[in-house]
Amino acid sequence: MEKNNKKTKIQYVGALLLAIIVCVCLLFGGCSIGNTKTITSIEKTGSSGLTDTYTITYSDGSTYNFYVENGKDGKDAASPTIQEIYNQYVALYGEISFADFLQMYLKTDNVDNSAVINQCLQSCLKIYTEFAVTSTSGWPYQTSTKAVSISCGSGVVYQIDNDYTYILTNYHVVYSASANADNGGNIAKNIHGYLYGSDGTPTETSQTNNGYKVYDYGDYAIEFEYVGGSVNYDIAILKAKTSDVVAINENVKAVTLADSYHVGQTAIAIGNPENEGISATEGIVSVDNEFINLNIDGTTRSYRSIRIDTAIYEGSSGGGLFNSRGELIGLTNAGDNDDQNVNYAIPLDIVKNVVNNIMRNYDGTTASTVKKPKFGVTIDTSNSKYVYDETTGYGYIKETISVDSVTTGSIFDTLSLQAGDVLVSIVVNDNEITLNRYYEIDNVLLQLRANDTVSIKYKRAGETAQTDKYTIVANDFVS
Repeated sequence: MEKNNKKTKIQYVGALLLAIIVCVCLLFGGCSIGNTKTITSIEKTGSSGLTDTYTITYSDGSTYNFYVENGKDGKDAASPTIQEIYNQYVALYGEISFADFLQMYLKTDNVDNSAVINQCLQSCLKIYTEFAVTSTSGWPYQTSTKAVSISCGSGVVYQIDNDYTYILTNYHVVYSASANADNGGNIAKNIHGYLYGSDGTPTETSQTNNGYKVYDYGDYAIEFEYVGGSVNYDIAILKAKTSDVVAINENVKAVTLADSYHVGQTAIAIGNPENEGISATEGIVSVDNEFINLNIDGTTRSYRSIRIDTAIYEGSSGGGLFNSRGELIGLTNAGDNDDQNVNYAIPLDIVKNVVNNIMRNYDGTTASTVKKPKFGVTIDTSNSKYVYDETTGYGYIKETISVDSVTTGSIFDTLSLQAGDVLVSIVVNDNEITLNRYYEIDNVLLQLRANDTVSIKYKRAGETAQTDKYTIVANDFVS
């Protein structure tokens, strides 16, 4: 749960303290921590104005502080129940969970995310990929030798079905520009993974296959098949038989996807740094959206990313980035070699939309990629500003999105949009999607399917209007 130190207008009295203490115990796993760590005392240790500090002391000597803000005269809320206070919070903040309510209700420090991290480990694995390559040696008479190049990365369990379990990683983990075309091509010819707690490494055998050495991955290895991916988004999907996965560990879990993420929230990276095994590091979201340049296949592209100060290293690519609830907010994929604690991850909305898009186009046998329609428009942005929402305690950046040019014969041309129009929203099947940032247009394109209807709400010369509906057809889609 994310800390929220926003002051509330709801006041309460000391009569609730016992109920609060019980809730604290429940929130952090009960009053017995593991098999040996228990709560030995809870006592008031300080006071400042209306705020009292209480300290929980554990059997191992560690402590945890929480704070109680008292009513101004002790009579403001005569013996309310914790449920009544929760109901008032729901009225103020909307449908929040009880756990979220407790984090808002109790200002805490010394947050311990170890339980969340341990939960996330059920969904994490390290990945090995094999590529067939040719090395040359000798001078002046060079000789060519066939070889197998093995790379390592990370992944997360995305979905578990009766037949197959689907894994997410980075496209650059399963792709090599230098791989030989005669034995698998640029996508790895062999992909194996190890769930956390069931570790292993490939070892070279005496066997060869078409001149390439064969590796043994041991009893814990799970063999994966490439489902599809996108170099433009640096995302790849793998699958394995669910029976093979649960044979290694029946407790494996698919990740839970977050609804959103915000600057300052906890960012926990779990991956396989330096091929030393699955490990966890913790930081925060530093920048919610930033563009970085990556060269995966010989072409430099711009990638929208989350910037984090969480430590990641080579081998962390494709690992999960989690919030303090243990929900996935991205896939780690890049770092800045020149600056310490400047690292990057693929944002949650891209992960969800790209994966859903690829899976829609997957026929079960042939590898798939992203397919989306083109609107045929170039965009200008202006008036970018930060907007803070006092209700949620978070903010977002909003910008004016204007049409710069329209391609003749395109969808936008058919809808009679023109240069200078300000885009307000996209209406898909009568569902209006407000546009705050220009890249949100791409999110919509990734979600569109044949037979969906699209119209655009826009402003022209200060007047708001909406276009006619356009029905998406198969010919509109490009890879």
